[in-house]
Amino acid sequence: RRHTRCSRDWSSDVCSSDLALHTLGLPALTEQVLWFAGMSAVIGAVARPALDFRVRHWAGTIAMGVGVFVLWVGPDQLFPGYRAHWLLSNSITGHVAAGLPEAERSNIAVLLLRGLRASLIVPIVEELFWRAWLMRWLIQPDFSKLPLGAYAPQAFLIVAALFAVEHGPYWDVGLATGILYNWWMVRTKSLGDLILAHGITNACLSLYVVAAGKWEYWA
Repeated sequence: RRHTRCSRDWSSDVCSSDLALHTLGLPALTEQVLWFAGMSAVIGAVARPALDFRVRHWAGTIAMGVGVFVLWVGPDQLFPGYRAHWLLSNSITGHVAAGLPEAERSNIAVLLLRGLRASLIVPIVEELFWRAWLMRWLIQPDFSKLPLGAYAPQAFLIVAALFAVEHGPYWDVGLATGILYNWWMVRTKSLGDLILAHGITNACLSLYVVAAGKWEYWA
């Protein structure tokens, strides 16, 4: 989906890189290749020591990923026009509009790379930022002394609220998603489980976007 804020797929750093590439006016395929390669290089160079892809709760994590996808698209399916309500779409949250330009929607390479970035790169970046770092840093600035999944009510709620704000006119499902992902981190204490859950959600959403033509879910 598209709105004046970064979409649910991106952290602030990812969104900034996306906007920078748009500003250059590059062809869609070139933009996707540069974005994917650039972010992969950054993750490999900067974040590799913090990464742990081990999954400890396969069934629950898969269910979480699929469940959050259903949560994300459910309100719009059940209540057409729901997203246009002034509480969701306004000058502060932004407005929903189609994501990819129409000319790009039949380009298989662009769609594939766009889906891969949402399913593989974004979950790593966002989970490192929101739940591996920020939720611990809000409890204790020297966050490395705390285990993953450390819980404090204030930190839990702040991260969920900020996650909601990041998602503009989708702030309602963004808030619910933030709460669920936060809870799963507290429950599993596993970065790998959160990356997988987030990746499954985004993969399902990407398939839904292309199959149903719901381009508003891609910014």
